[in-house]
Amino acid sequence: MHVLNQNRLRPVSFSNVVINDAFWSPRIKVNREQTIPHQYKQCKETGRIDAFKLDWKQGMDNEPHIFWDSDVAKWIEAASYSLATHPDPELDRLVDEVIELIASAQQEDGYLNIYFSVVKPGMRWTDLRDAHELYCAGHLIEAGVAHYEATRKRTLLEVVCKYADHIDSVFGREEGKLRGYCGHQEIELALIKLYHATGEERYLKLSQYFIDERGQKPHYFELEKKDSTGYFEDIMRYMDNLKEYNQSHKPVREQSKVVGHSVRAMYMYTAMAELAGETGDASLLEACERLWEHLHLKNMFITGGIGSTGKNEGFTFDYDLPNETSYAETCASIGLVFWNHRMLQLECESKYADAIERALFNGVISGVSLDGKKFFYANPLASVGDRHRKEWFGCACCPPNIARLLASLGGYIYSQSPDDIIVHQYIEGEAIINIHGQQVKIGQKGNYPWDGHLTFLLGLEHEDKFGLKLRIPGWCKNAELKVNHERVNILQNMDKGYVYLERLWKDGDIIELDLSMPIEKVYSHPNVRQNVHHTAIQRGPIVYCIESADNMEHLQRVMLPNDANLTAIYDESLLGGVVKILGDAEVLDSHQWENSLYRTEKPTSRPYQITAIPYYAWDNRESGQMRVWIPEKE
Repeated sequence: MHVLNQNRLRPVSFSNVVINDAFWSPRIKVNREQTIPHQYKQCKETGRIDAFKLDWKQGMDNEPHIFWDSDVAKWIEAASYSLATHPDPELDRLVDEVIELIASAQQEDGYLNIYFSVVKPGMRWTDLRDAHELYCAGHLIEAGVAHYEATRKRTLLEVVCKYADHIDSVFGREEGKLRGYCGHQEIELALIKLYHATGEERYLKLSQYFIDERGQKPHYFELEKKDSTGYFEDIMRYMDNLKEYNQSHKPVREQSKVVGHSVRAMYMYTAMAELAGETGDASLLEACERLWEHLHLKNMFITGGIGSTGKNEGFTFDYDLPNETSYAETCASIGLVFWNHRMLQLECESKYADAIERALFNGVISGVSLDGKKFFYANPLASVGDRHRKEWFGCACCPPNIARLLASLGGYIYSQSPDDIIVHQYIEGEAIINIHGQQVKIGQKGNYPWDGHLTFLLGLEHEDKFGLKLRIPGWCKNAELKVNHERVNILQNMDKGYVYLERLWKDGDIIELDLSMPIEKVYSHPNVRQNVHHTAIQRGPIVYCIESADNMEHLQRVMLPNDANLTAIYDESLLGGVVKILGDAEVLDSHQWENSLYRTEKPTSRPYQITAIPYYAWDNRESGQMRVWIPEKE
């Protein structure tokens, strides 16, 4: 059981990583200078922040929503991460101001929730299935931990500790406590972060209780509904399987298929993986592995998006991956990153880092516009021109979620064990990592994802023997490696998708990795009915799409020949600077169809030149059609 603890990696904190990357640095800057201030303004103008004054009365307009606490909390988390790497006195002041307001809303017994303090007083913990009390508590806890770790200020940390203590007094298997858990998982992973920040084992045990209790009999939500009507009762009555919707249909260790709401699932699996590592519980890890295989092999879009339909904001059935109607919520892709990152620390296998990379470069950053002020909730893989990012949402979970991920991106690049340094993601910059008592500096240079040539420079105080692992991405079929200009046989040094270099390292050692990055056409499993006889274009980690802005109005008429000649060209003037792909295609001719809707003759086609852009950058220009999967002409 404790083998897991011994083998576990530790992520290198984003505070020990400096990103200086041509691709990511501009996005992080936009996130810091535009997105975080924009989201503060939205939270302020919509009443989310001032709602913590608890001065709303029945009959007044702008009734606080059950989600509001979490929107503000995630903004604080994003702002805190930003402060840790880029001090900003004005942002620091704003965060302190909001935290003071949150602290003033805490009840004497530690309880802290806007909705149940002013809209439904006296109704605490009566609607765990729908009302998101513990979900909001979880995001407040994560904000408290993030703010403390970024600034060492304890105000919000002490607030959330008091709240967690209250929750611990309410829930559990002891006599007099509620045997409940949240309908929307989140507090489970938050409590583990609180345990890490404080060392208080009660928080770890409470997280474990929430995970272990889920799906047990008698089913808590069935008991709860005997006495109350849920917040979303009118919506939930149309769900096919409410227990599957919130993953409470079985105890978590018995679950083997991803079902229900995709964000809830990702947050729960993240907590399960974290608990597996903390407690050495191999049964939780085994469940995560089963669920991982089912998701990634049968239920994930090529962009790293998950969730096939908006009906349940989640999963339907295996290989159901529609394009125009795909849901692929931004929060779900972010949750996918969280889960794979936790799995990566338990089992250093490249498939987890590959999944993180696929989501980051495609399904996550597609969720925010290039100017940082508009957002996708759902991320379709095809559009007829009617899908656009918005400045904000009534349910605004996605905007601050992507802000907190971008602000903490440095924490997803490296891990370490007592004797190894592991490079998971290729992002230019440098990190300081403590190995064997000395500070090792690892510098990373390159123009990824547009170019596959990467250089690593080591800085050491004195010579030392340790291991260095570099991921060979799953999309890369050919790679070359040199250490101090001498070629190294990659195949002889592979370990679960990483090339492993163990040697006596000295100051100034150089490692060069060349990842072949040709343009490739990708195909779906034949059971994905929507993509039969279609192909997608990918180069390195980037998935491409065609958009009307570069091509033509009716993109469904475009076909890609089987032997199409495709060329990659960097265009610094396009969409902030991207590698675009030009290709020989064909387009169905419509001239002979002006007076016909149906004919017995097949349409003719003519040559056509297409331009494909990275999927993440679509809908940043004029309105028009978009599609990832293109019909292929044999």
